[in-house]
Amino acid sequence: MRKEPRQARSREMVERIVAAGRQVLVERGYDAFSTNQVATTAGISPGSLYQYFPDKASILEIVVDRYWDEVAESVAASLADHLGEVGPQMVRQVADALISALEADRTLLGVVAEQLPLARSRERRRALERRVRELVGAYLVVRPDASTRPDPGVAAWMIVLAIENLAMRWVLDRPPIDRDVVIEEMTALVAGYLGGV
Repeated sequence: MRKEPRQARSREMVERIVAAGRQVLVERGYDAFSTNQVATTAGISPGSLYQYFPDKASILEIVVDRYWDEVAESVAASLADHLGEVGPQMVRQVADALISALEADRTLLGVVAEQLPLARSRERRRALERRVRELVGAYLVVRPDASTRPDPGVAAWMIVLAIENLAMRWVLDRPPIDRDVVIEEMTALVAGYLGGV
């Protein structure tokens, strides 16, 4: 961002621009995303947009960051709420929370995952994975009865990447598999990996 908004009116303008950026990204995709389209959608002049954002990349960065933050918050909150549960129930709740978070804006997920250059969202996605992996790792450390795997950190990495990729592909591809079935299969996969917990 070019300058940090200090006044309420300036903060509102930045929020309007970011909301318009998200809307343009969802409606038109990455290839048609431009500062002119964002300014038009926000109902402002390009000059007003440039007071806060030097280019489209800076708008994209905030839109993508906020998207992954929304997903991370949802999943981390669910995981934290269910840390006291044993095995399959906890896995089921986390898988459900992840799918729900990804489904909340399926179109934006598609743009972020399949249209943006990998470098644009890689770090934010990795931050999400790290955050969830730390929570899963902590769960496995404090609940040694939940797993027969020798290294909680390695097990957490395997689980998070498997669940994340399965959830993302299910949301994006919409195969003819019922949502509840997908969650049950993810739960079985993780339970089997952890040693039938």
